[in-house]
Amino acid sequence: MSERASVGAAAAPAAPTQPTNVERWGWYSIGINVALALINWVVALASGSLAVRAEMVHNIVDLLTAIGVLVGLKLATRKSKAFPYGLYKVENVVSVVLGGMTFLTAYEIARDALFADAVRATVDPWMLAGVVVATAIPLVFSHFELRAGQAANSPALIADAREYRTHVFTTGVVLAALVGQWFDVALDRVAALVIVVAIGKTGWELLADGMRVLLDASLDAETMHKIRQTIAAEPTVAEVLQVTGRNAGRFRFVEAEVALRVRELEKAEAATQRIEAQVRQACPYVDRVLIHAEPVQRTHRRYALPLADPNGALSEHFGEAPYFALLQVRLADGAVEEQRILANPFLEEDKAKGIQVAEWLVEQKADTVLLKEDLRGKGPVYVFGDAGIELERTDAGILTEAIAERGERAR
Repeated sequence: MSERASVGAAAAPAAPTQPTNVERWGWYSIGINVALALINWVVALASGSLAVRAEMVHNIVDLLTAIGVLVGLKLATRKSKAFPYGLYKVENVVSVVLGGMTFLTAYEIARDALFADAVRATVDPWMLAGVVVATAIPLVFSHFELRAGQAANSPALIADAREYRTHVFTTGVVLAALVGQWFDVALDRVAALVIVVAIGKTGWELLADGMRVLLDASLDAETMHKIRQTIAAEPTVAEVLQVTGRNAGRFRFVEAEVALRVRELEKAEAATQRIEAQVRQACPYVDRVLIHAEPVQRTHRRYALPLADPNGALSEHFGEAPYFALLQVRLADGAVEEQRILANPFLEEDKAKGIQVAEWLVEQKADTVLLKEDLRGKGPVYVFGDAGIELERTDAGILTEAIAERGERAR
């Protein structure tokens, strides 16, 4: 293997089928906002309520941003020579714009609530019914849109669903204001100011989430931990040196630097391909995995030896050995820094015992297996070869002699 190799991959599985479904929800959102704006427009004209008018403005702003969301979803997965990595961040730009428009809505409502002339609202039962309907629609729609957004990992749809949750609250406040007016309690301006606070909070969350992605903030800690564990579980990986990851729209990009046990280029490429597949399986919506691989710089060697008993007598057999010794030896002076005696967990197995033991030793991160039995042509040889583990024969009778043969000294 060369001193340093890089292997990358692109095109997340099943990604091409998702935009159609996501875009469909964008069209649904436009239709819902049109319906809500019309309901509140009719009620606002008939009642003269500042709170209802503010909610109508809120709906119009959301209608414009829903159109922006749809445009973002259509552009998000397109790639070109000028944008070879795609336009994934368009969705996050849309989320930022949605946050900005939400702040604008809050400003307009606050200005009217604080400085507009007071107008007594007219309230009839049909108006209350209209506001109830305008509360129920976003409540139901947001539930299904949020599930669709989480399933597609789409920040634009998730942001839109959260905004509909705000509508449920603010329209409920509007309903309370109209009921208060019905009983001659002036709550119109107070309701408008409550709407300002709710919208401002949502706007800040949308803006902050979108900007994190646009500024290439890291993936969340839980996802990064899962990726690191997945890479470390690959048998050929001696050490995970560094892992970075970021979001771009609904997709994730991962880059890792690892030290491999294998030195042959072909085996190193096979290992990085396995790592890529494992990362994709562990973390959905990964568009690109880039693995920088280099041979491990050894300061220690980890030996595995089959034992006939826990006192250190070497076994004549591999799969049938009742115990295994694992030793970590410092290469600088041959000192044994760690020694463990483990029972063979597959001793009672009837079939493929040797292969299972070999796979177990791979999991134990052995570098070299010393044994008396000749395994040429048998299954464990191929398991060890794929993992970059060396096999060495020994005629020693006990553990300390086998280590001493190689110029090491036991502690």
